Amino acid sequence: MAMFSSIFGGITTDPAAMVIPMDDHMVHRGHGVFDTAAIMDGHLYELDQHLDRLLRSASMAKIGLPFDRSTIRNILINTVSASKCTQGSLRYWLSVGPGDFQLSSSGCPKPALYAIVIEGRSLPDQKGVRVITSSIPMKSPEFAIMKNVNYLPNALSKVEAEENGAFVGIWLDNEGYVAEGPNMNVAFVTADKELMMPHFDKILSGCTAKRVLVLAEKLIGEGMIDGIRLGNVSVEQGKMADEMMLIGSGIIVKPVLQWDKHIIGDGKEGPVAKALFDLIVEDMQSGPASVRVPVPY
Repeated sequence: MAMFSSIFGGITTDPAAMVIPMDDHMVHRGHGVFDTAAIMDGHLYELDQHLDRLLRSASMAKIGLPFDRSTIRNILINTVSASKCTQGSLRYWLSVGPGDFQLSSSGCPKPALYAIVIEGRSLPDQKGVRVITSSIPMKSPEFAIMKNVNYLPNALSKVEAEENGAFVGIWLDNEGYVAEGPNMNVAFVTADKELMMPHFDKILSGCTAKRVLVLAEKLIGEGMIDGIRLGNVSVEQGKMADEMMLIGSGIIVKPVLQWDKHIIGDGKEGPVAKALFDLIVEDMQSGPASVRVPVPY
């Protein structure tokens, strides 16, 4: 385990030193953004894609950068190197920084960068799950497309699902179309063998979901699907799909067998979800240099 903090200006492997100041506005005002990259076989998966999203989120949240992009990238790689972790994940935050306990960030002299390595991640299972329609209001598009630390709606949606014996809740947008899960995207396979996913204009543009859209082209060539489409997905379309799946860096691709009281397809894990899971895992283990960054231990 290792943590970087720009506050103390370095990396520590001492858990007792892995702290954030209470007057950091990310702590008491939620003025911060974050992202996560998986560590697989000593490589960071889609580090650059996740880092670019972090910087976009920071810009939208009016958070300056304590270092330039290249320096931040090197810090993240070096933090993983110091941890000696070869399987796990790296989570990192940009904050307006510490300063005071006011609402305005004008009293924060310098933004802060934090990063921590989380060890011991193994590949998630591919067992299908049940989901429900979440009654927790989702974030407005301006905040949903920004990966900020204000995750109370997400956490409450997850709690609601677990209280109802489900894995997660599915959010619908303000027009009633399928949006996303609390920390994952949603995709469907229609009866016409089309892989369908909601637009990213009102939801977070998941890095794993976007990679799935690229890798899924292989399934067209193999005849498993006939096409790929981003667009509005109604609840009726979703529930009538042959397959439904959740997509995210923590779960990769997880089949959904039941949504509310409706059984999806034949109620079993579908072949497209399994194929996409295998494609992402293969990509994590032996994909191109554009998605796999080696860590110098």
